[in-house]
Amino acid sequence: MRRFFIGLMSVGLIASSSLAWADALLVNGAGATFPYPIYSKWFDEYHKNHPEIQFNYQSIGSGGGIRQITAKTVDFGASDGPMTDAQLQTAEGWTILHFPTVLGGDVPAYNIEGVTDKINFTQRAISEIFLGKITKWNDPEIQSSNPDIKLPDAAIVVVHRSDGSGTTYCWTDFLSKISPEWKSKVGKGTSVNWPVGLGGKGNEGVAGLIKQTPNSIGYVELIYATQNNITYGRLQNKAGKFVNCTLASVSEAAASVADKMPADFRVSITNPPGADAYPASTFTWLLIYKTQVNKDKGQALIDFLKWMLTDGQKFTQDLGYAPLPPQVVEMEKSAIEKIKFQ
Repeated sequence: MRRFFIGLMSVGLIASSSLAWADALLVNGAGATFPYPIYSKWFDEYHKNHPEIQFNYQSIGSGGGIRQITAKTVDFGASDGPMTDAQLQTAEGWTILHFPTVLGGDVPAYNIEGVTDKINFTQRAISEIFLGKITKWNDPEIQSSNPDIKLPDAAIVVVHRSDGSGTTYCWTDFLSKISPEWKSKVGKGTSVNWPVGLGGKGNEGVAGLIKQTPNSIGYVELIYATQNNITYGRLQNKAGKFVNCTLASVSEAAASVADKMPADFRVSITNPPGADAYPASTFTWLLIYKTQVNKDKGQALIDFLKWMLTDGQKFTQDLGYAPLPPQVVEMEKSAIEKIKFQ
């Protein structure tokens, strides 16, 4: 009898939990993998204090997020690359607003047999590796900036994203700024025609390919390199300095635009001026409809944005993201007022 009663209690608890979840207002979103760790944390923390709201976020890449919000199959999207004018015009009359959430950096992560040191990559070296022009790890362009590291005479295997990706947008935007050849032959975008390499889906897929492929190099967001224990190197910035990706160096990159942020928040901070600025840095954005059809979901998004800009920023650094500059936070608080209900 006691066992039967405990069983009933367990069933009752599960049923109550399921009912509570079912009764919650479900807000659906999709997009960038770059901020997925912080978004997961935010949505979980927000739900703890607002059990009536449940966020469901699918980490499918920035390209997917842009497509889904354009097609109106989600309540919000997410991207590490701002939507282009052409993309915004295809939204069929629905204005989409950009809200920066955090900052992060793409790192050159590699798996070189016998090498655990941080490699210094000149701007020429990193662009020509991804162009397929530098093909060996002991190439003089790499070796000359790493005299104390014994680099092997091994073929370089390039790894890149196979899906539409804001991480790719940041990386190719950086390469376009430092290499005229890359700009003319490949260009920037969430998806590009890669000259060489293997493709992996998501930051997770690229990190996995790097780990299992000897002598490979790819680009991933910092948190994916650290979580997967993958070695990553320093990039040469505009000032000529080799800079490690840290919260401070990413924040330094953001400082270059903080005082002149455009009203729509669509901005690039790759290869900025500043001696200590990390050159492959980026904001990441939530994509929100200016006119909300569902008032309850619209209000939930407004309330979440306000929380994200204040209490939510406290969680960023523990997960390897840089918080938003104060000037940007104040601008966004004002921009939230643009969201209206149909």
